[in-house]
Amino acid sequence: MPHDITRLHHVGHVVGDMAQAMALYQRLGFHVPPPSVPALAHREGAAPEPFGAANTHADLSRSFVELVTPVRPGNTAGLPSDARIVPLQAPPEKLPMLLSRIEATSAQLGGWRDRFEGLHILMFSSPDVEGAADRLAAAGVGHGGVNTVGRPVETPDGVRTEPVRYLEIDGAPEGRIGVVADLDPDFQPTRHLDHPNGAQDLVEAVLCVPDGQLPLVRERYERYLGRPISAEGPVTLVTKADLADLLPGEDPPALPALVACTVAVPDIARVRALLAENGLPVRETGRGEPFVPAEAALGAALIFRET
Repeated sequence: MPHDITRLHHVGHVVGDMAQAMALYQRLGFHVPPPSVPALAHREGAAPEPFGAANTHADLSRSFVELVTPVRPGNTAGLPSDARIVPLQAPPEKLPMLLSRIEATSAQLGGWRDRFEGLHILMFSSPDVEGAADRLAAAGVGHGGVNTVGRPVETPDGVRTEPVRYLEIDGAPEGRIGVVADLDPDFQPTRHLDHPNGAQDLVEAVLCVPDGQLPLVRERYERYLGRPISAEGPVTLVTKADLADLLPGEDPPALPALVACTVAVPDIARVRALLAENGLPVRETGRGEPFVPAEAALGAALIFRET
């Protein structure tokens, strides 16, 4: 029977300064386009002011790494000068609900950022998000139901709206966990996949849990995935006591925490050379894979795996 969750859709790296984060990811060898930030005119005739959250993606073949930061109303500090301001467009009767959702998301991001800069979002990819919603509910996993939002996408024919269908799982202490419908193939030609580090896909998220809680967290994630956790991913669970065996030198500031993610690349030697040229420190995982430690990568270790 096919699984309704097949792989990772994206992880979200919550940062305090978007310009700094983009510069870091460019040094890591990713192509990162200018971020988008919603804006709203608070009175008739006034210029739209940024608010809510700014985000951008390092796009991969079937997934992406998101950079996201909360934005205070009218405050562009920490945003690059080429940030794309997106005025909100909604019928008047729907605007209050839209504003409420954006403000709630911004507050949530601010709370995560204050907890620590790093990975706070983990979304799985599904070819059948409605089926996943039904299975999760039957397994006793609470969620908010399947929602649809539109994401503006630049195409050769102008800006188009990509529908994104997703659900969020209730009560995960490590952050925002959910399921998203597989990326729409009609929009994939617009994605930037020509990364200097050769990154091809997001293949693993590493979740560190307090000692003694591994069985409970494993059972929770097996209910999320609908199958046993395996060495093939997409999630690796590790206790604080065993973290040093996998990621030497890592010491998360809070638990549970998404401490690292892994991207697949075709040429590790190319990655090592690029990281060295850009002055980034590199350690070896317990599996012999190079990684940039969290202390040098805004709170989220980045592992490279040759495939």
